[in-house]
Amino acid sequence: MLNFLPAPVRGVVALLLYTLNTIGCFVTMFPLILLKIIIFNDSVRFGLTKGLIALGMAWIHINSLILWLTQKIQWDIKGLSGFNPKASYLVISNHRSWADILILQHLFKRRIPFLKFFLKKELIWVPFLGIAWWALEFPFMKRYSREFIQNHPELKGTDIETTRKYCEKFKKSPISVINFLEGTRFDESKRQKQQSPFRHLLLPKAGGTAVVLSAMGESLDQIIDVTLIYPENKTAPSFWEFLEGRIPKATVRIRRLDIPAEFAGANCERDKKIQEDIRHWVNALWTEKDKEIAAILEQHGRSQ
Repeated sequence: MLNFLPAPVRGVVALLLYTLNTIGCFVTMFPLILLKIIIFNDSVRFGLTKGLIALGMAWIHINSLILWLTQKIQWDIKGLSGFNPKASYLVISNHRSWADILILQHLFKRRIPFLKFFLKKELIWVPFLGIAWWALEFPFMKRYSREFIQNHPELKGTDIETTRKYCEKFKKSPISVINFLEGTRFDESKRQKQQSPFRHLLLPKAGGTAVVLSAMGESLDQIIDVTLIYPENKTAPSFWEFLEGRIPKATVRIRRLDIPAEFAGANCERDKKIQEDIRHWVNALWTEKDKEIAAILEQHGRSQ
């Protein structure tokens, strides 16, 4: 444990360890990535992807070791049991910090299949990670503003089509697809700009979830609903604060939900009623999540 180090030093050490692990994993992956670039046979590429996922799992295990070495997080977790690593899940979660991804990977490793999450298209340029995410078949999404879509209506639905394309690939083997429904990390200024009716959450985007359920709902076993909060931090912690060890406590509430039968395999693009039903269903989940976060913060003497 490196908790004796001053916070800035610990941050540098943690960043160095995560960086070395990422570079080492990428170097190990590179021959398989190169083969995947030059080989177009679907069966061979599928086998290469399985090998890359095994290496990705090794990367997660080493990250967990680094987390244990550099952090002193008090864990408050409920619901982390009864999962099947050979089942397929849709994981939905609120989004507070870049640390969320490392924490969720740490908690769910070996419990469910390798987590794949939706990424902004710009992240493909992140050194090492971008090409690794591509090789691991993480879906990259190009997000357009409402004003841009109004001026370029031909691009409407691009994200939906990308989601559907990846979901078809995901049917081939057990998979965990994670979707941060808010689309971005929470902060108070974003909440106010959106005029979100939720006190501790941004507005959820139901479109991606609708297409996942439409494209592969019949292949999914359950939905995992995650509520993640850092109750000792007055604001959503930055990734640097995480590296420095300034997240004293992480509270995670996990529950498994059955997929509503009427959503699985439904044609969400054409059925307006299904679209509206999924939107109401997601908003109901978010209402419960907002109340749960408020109760957790109240237990820690915080009204906000």
